[in-house]
Amino acid sequence: MGLQEIAVGGIYLSPLLIYALIGFVATLTVRSLLHWVVGEYALWYEAWFDISLFVILTSATTFIFTVLLQSP
Repeated sequence: MGLQEIAVGGIYLSPLLIYALIGFVATLTVRSLLHWVVGEYALWYEAWFDISLFVILTSATTFIFTVLLQSP
């Protein structure tokens, strides 16, 4: 897929929107698993943790889709 625009019904969308949605779902999943395993009060500054986790997972998703899945 890469970082090229995607045409949906004549409207061009950035693939970063899709990557951000995947990162958001992954963030919710990882966050709920951490709360279940570690506990709710073990994480300090939850908002900073959530934003950091979202940025890390979104950038990892972008890396995976652009670098590792490119056709030679």
